[in-house]
Amino acid sequence: MRLPALALFLTTLSALSASPAAAQTYKTPQALLQALYRYDTAQTSDGAPSLYSPFFSDQLNARFQDDADTTEPGDSGTIDFDPIISGQDGQATHVEIGEPIVLDGTAEVEVSFENSEPVTLYYTLVQEHGGWKVDDIANQQGEYPWSLSALFDGAQ
Repeated sequence: MRLPALALFLTTLSALSASPAAAQTYKTPQALLQALYRYDTAQTSDGAPSLYSPFFSDQLNARFQDDADTTEPGDSGTIDFDPIISGQDGQATHVEIGEPIVLDGTAEVEVSFENSEPVTLYYTLVQEHGGWKVDDIANQQGEYPWSLSALFDGAQ
């Protein structure tokens, strides 16, 4: 009897240690976004649908997974850029997180930063599993405005 319980404990411990952010619960939208912009993507466990899966809602992770499942090997998926920095390369510096607008378990938050030029992203967050998770990201500026949900919807 003790061996199966020990095996279950070790499996659970291994899963939690492989992705420390996955076990983290963010009680405020600001705490989630601060952690997201400090996150080392090397911590993401193999097989995760996105580098940022620990921060994404179940629905957003499912969309990334569905996209990965229908993308031919060797091809890039629908989201072929880093949505957290709104680009292929670089990093976000001078990150400023706006005051969230919270209504019925969802929040809208503006995040501004520098990545070789000023960038402003708009986050939609949801309360899920006892904390906040990213449900969508949008960039409404520039020549090619986008949102993750619109990009995924256009790929179908």
